[in-house]
Amino acid sequence: MLGKNNSDVKITTLIGAGAEVKGDFSAEGSVRIDGSVNGDVTITGTLIVGVGGVISGNVSAQAVIVGGEVLGDIVAKGKTELTTTAKVLGNIFTNVIVIDENAVFQGKCDMNQEIPAGVGKAANAKAARAGRRSAKAAIAEALKEVREEEMREEADSSTAGKQGDEA
Repeated sequence: MLGKNNSDVKITTLIGAGAEVKGDFSAEGSVRIDGSVNGDVTITGTLIVGVGGVISGNVSAQAVIVGGEVLGDIVAKGKTELTTTAKVLGNIFTNVIVIDENAVFQGKCDMNQEIPAGVGKAANAKAARAGRRSAKAAIAEALKEVREEEMREEADSSTAGKQGDEA
């Protein structure tokens, strides 16, 4: 599921489901996170955020594959991939991006540009959580509008049916 073309990635560090890291986390090589990290994550290789993984902080890696949640900025020198289960609330700075259908991304994306020094350090987890709440509110509002439109269409079709019966 997470990156069909990434079978050559050898995971050197794993943060398992249920594990929680409080504070910044850094590692050499490639890392998979299925637990949660409350802090910035800096990886020299590929970072895979599993479906149950949550990062509340900024991410820096060679490549990033997101199946869970990232509440902060992502800086990837290579490729960034958001799978169908991904939720990213923050900016993405990368050379190549793939966003699957149904992935949630709220932020700005800069591609094929020099990555400015210090990018990603200014955002904090509190601001990301506030963005998460506003995203949920926007989704709820959109669903409400869809329901109202369906109700109007049903009312219009039943009105048209009654007029056809009278004629």
